Amino acid sequence: MTNTHVYVGSARTSGTLGGIFRRAAGNGHWEQLTKGLPEAVNVQAITVHPTNPDIVYLGGNRGLYRSTDRGERWERLGFSDERAEVWSVLVHPSHPRTLYAGTSPVGVYRSDDDGQTWRKLPGATAPDRIKMSFACRVMRLAVDPARADEVYATLEVGGVIRSLDGGETWDDCTSGLLEMADRPHLKSRIQSDSDAEGMLDGHALCVSSASPGTVFLAVRMGLFRSADRGATWQDMDVGRFSPLTYGRDIRISPQDPRVFYACLSPAARSEDGSLYRSADLGQTWKRFDHGIKANSTMMAVALHHRDPDQVFCVSRTGQVFGTLDGGRSWREDALPVGVKDVYAIACG
Repeated sequence: MTNTHVYVGSARTSGTLGGIFRRAAGNGHWEQLTKGLPEAVNVQAITVHPTNPDIVYLGGNRGLYRSTDRGERWERLGFSDERAEVWSVLVHPSHPRTLYAGTSPVGVYRSDDDGQTWRKLPGATAPDRIKMSFACRVMRLAVDPARADEVYATLEVGGVIRSLDGGETWDDCTSGLLEMADRPHLKSRIQSDSDAEGMLDGHALCVSSASPGTVFLAVRMGLFRSADRGATWQDMDVGRFSPLTYGRDIRISPQDPRVFYACLSPAARSEDGSLYRSADLGQTWKRFDHGIKANSTMMAVALHHRDPDQVFCVSRTGQVFGTLDGGRSWREDALPVGVKDVYAIACG
């Protein structure tokens, strides 16, 4: 088995334990990683470099950090806006020296020198549609593997934006989602005055090399697909295969671009959650996490860049589930007592 570390990030609130935790897959215990990180850091994004697992990026309420020794020590990477909270970090799939980071308030930053210097990209803004109790944030970034300059971002709560020139200019790709929000079963409002809130509540998106130009999106109301670079959208009807349809995460297997994994739950804060797998670009889905019981929303899934048999997922309250044999067996390794609000998981 490939040597692997699993990383999980959580938020710290009154009386809870936050930060980043690490353990060796298959054995060991959870360590809280703190060297170089500020106190009271909320960890909202973790990205392991796809070709060098010693390098790990961490995004949170105190900015962006990098470790070159699997989390033993961290250094802060500077933005022009020191107040920006980082919610997503992407290593470009074909140009690994290029990085993107998504923030709250909404912004996208780019580095072309491994994170040493950063530039805020113009035009990556959120249309003023939905008023929530928190600032809109860039939850996930993706690059089309077949078109290196095409970058997509999903916003919570704000839909999808797209750049066709590496981030220099951006287009709003939300009109099709707004049209779908008129359907009765896709209407949802929790905090705002708009029934479109649920369809614009973006959590994750990805683009597969097996279907260039097609964007796959996870939002509050389910999983959706655009076959024309975000111009129009179709419901993937994941409810045909799962009783749970709240889409929190969706990722593509690094080894097989037709294989997807999705975290599905009843709601943002719930007492259930599951991990589903598709082997045909999302046409059909099967539950993958057989034999486990999540006691809260399934928040995120992590896929190993070199070993397809290693898959990990995490619930909001800190249950970490993992398989080292392609789903035949699973192990639960709960985070330390006191962790209550998990956002991110990564492995490598």
